[in-house]
Amino acid sequence: MRFDELDLEDAVLDGLYDMNFDETTPVQELTIPVILEGKDIIACAQTGTGKTAAYVLPVINELSKGCHPTDAVNAVIMAPTRELAQQIDQQIQGFTYFIPSVSAVAVYGGTDGIAWEQQKRGLEMGADIVIATPGRLLSHIKLGTVDLSKVSFFVLDEADRMLDMGFIHDIKRILPLLPKKRQSLFFSATMPPEIERLAGTILSEPQKVEVTPA
Repeated sequence: MRFDELDLEDAVLDGLYDMNFDETTPVQELTIPVILEGKDIIACAQTGTGKTAAYVLPVINELSKGCHPTDAVNAVIMAPTRELAQQIDQQIQGFTYFIPSVSAVAVYGGTDGIAWEQQKRGLEMGADIVIATPGRLLSHIKLGTVDLSKVSFFVLDEADRMLDMGFIHDIKRILPLLPKKRQSLFFSATMPPEIERLAGTILSEPQKVEVTPA
């Protein structure tokens, strides 16, 4: 399927074409229409299948319509590692090249004081999309530099790695700070029982998508 066959805004399509994205991958074809309909989703997809664009594009698409607060965090994407958070942030920067109204900030540890201040400033200014590792986001929450009360989209990426790295407890501490009325998107390469139980507490009547499962 081609991206222009999906119900995406022209500015989003312009960004895709500029990055030479023409054809969807299977996970993108199966998940983007569901997310655009406003439904929760649980997707089993390996790294390298294009899953980042599968959730980033519909979120950017909805934010680009200008129907969400301009001075608040509207989307939170949780990633288990600094490297993945950086990759997601880079993709978002590319996809939003023609949508200057949509902003993003990546929040992760292992940085110096200058990077911390940059992250803090981005959060306080109300970046539309926050890509974060769990521990660093909790640090900002404790300091009061981030308000999650207006979040419309919550994405949990590589959930099984979150479990392996011991971050699930941090996720459970973040969840109560989010609005109950939100769209939640859950991506994992595998679906062990604890991940399925967690999905049951996060998602509301989710659509299930499975692409090249492990």
